Amino acid sequence: MSFRRGVVRQSKFRHVFAQAWKAEHCIDDVRVSRVTWDGPLCAVNPKFTAVIIESGGGGAFLVLPLNKSGRIDQATPTVCGHAAPVLDVQWCPHDDNVIASASEDCTVKVWQIPDGGLTGPMTEPVVTLEGHSKRVGILAWHPTAFNILLTAGCDNLVCVWDVGTGELVYQIADAHPDLIYSVSWNREGSAICTVCKDKALRVIDPRRGTVLKVKEKVHDGTRPMRAVFLSDGKILTTGFSRMSERQLALWDTMDMSEPMAVQEMDTSNGVLLPYYDPDTSMVYLCGKGDCTIRYFEVTDESPYVHFLSLYSSKEPQRGAGFLSKRGVDVNKCEIARFYKLHERKVEPISMTVPRKSDLFQGDLYPDTASVEPSLLAEDWIAGQDAPPLLVSLSGGYVGAPVTSKAPSHLLLHASRWEPHMRTSSVHLLCVSKRHGGWNQKSKIWTHQTKGQIFPLV
Repeated sequence: MSFRRGVVRQSKFRHVFAQAWKAEHCIDDVRVSRVTWDGPLCAVNPKFTAVIIESGGGGAFLVLPLNKSGRIDQATPTVCGHAAPVLDVQWCPHDDNVIASASEDCTVKVWQIPDGGLTGPMTEPVVTLEGHSKRVGILAWHPTAFNILLTAGCDNLVCVWDVGTGELVYQIADAHPDLIYSVSWNREGSAICTVCKDKALRVIDPRRGTVLKVKEKVHDGTRPMRAVFLSDGKILTTGFSRMSERQLALWDTMDMSEPMAVQEMDTSNGVLLPYYDPDTSMVYLCGKGDCTIRYFEVTDESPYVHFLSLYSSKEPQRGAGFLSKRGVDVNKCEIARFYKLHERKVEPISMTVPRKSDLFQGDLYPDTASVEPSLLAEDWIAGQDAPPLLVSLSGGYVGAPVTSKAPSHLLLHASRWEPHMRTSSVHLLCVSKRHGGWNQKSKIWTHQTKGQIFPLV
């Protein structure tokens, strides 16, 4: 049977597979929060894992070193400075020890976590941001400017803060007539996209407070939506159709009259949380209450959004944390890692591209956003924009050590190999004095079994 060339789309991510970590590497006895808020409830960076947990008499979240596993004792210290349940936590992209938390007590607090994790309960934040009149459920750090934090609450306000001074620098009060579902910065941090309960998608300049683009009825359903800016300026949204089918749509901000692509998935009630990886142009969709994680690749070729595969398990997820690219294991060709929240467990799930080579796979790991900011807060407030500073991940690659257990007399004979018969040291390990050796007549190493001689190739 012959196949025409080009029938199968070429992509190095076609065979990405997801694998949950073994039970001994999971975090057990974590009382994940039951708050009725459609957020991820978890945030992960290369140093720490933060999980919002149940807490009596206020709000708290757990901060653990990334390599922590096993059972978590009930006496483990937490960050517990809020007077009401915590709704969202986000790590600062420019300082792995700084985390912001938003709560039903109408405040946003910023915390400095010591290296190694907490040694006692933390109740005093570095700064408290007070500007919302209702609960705050959305946090978004600026991708390139240091100490710029965006918050959105149930009062329909979007606030932009300079965390270094605790000052409210911008407030967008008139753009949204109803509850804001999600906010996302573009790659340079010059604009944000928002989706609201009025089913509209908006592109806003946060410094001028002006709405640049509006698209009414992005999804016809009444369930909550999500939107995320892609690195090329397009916007990906998730929502529901009129028949309550979950949808994914891609929009071009230059022409938002019609979506570039729409995909319908199923009729589940869980809100789809999109996680976007700008380095691989992949989007991962985690539905709250689902047992699956779907992943897609976004390209410039029609139909633009290509379904790759899905990870399925038996247990539904309460939320999920997405590890930044600086924390993945490049030695195992891991391109993404999720921290799936069960009712009382945190389970890491690795997304891996199968490769046979032991070398660093540069095509899987283009330069990614570094921890260094491109701008200071005052530069961005003054009107400057800049793309993120990039760093290579090859520094995290550790080559496998070559350990040879071959007898010394075999290694000495390696110089007698014919040039065209030279192979890797792996073949030397397959030869033993008892089962074979150097064949003087044929000039090759051989392996002998039951009186027969086979060349080692």
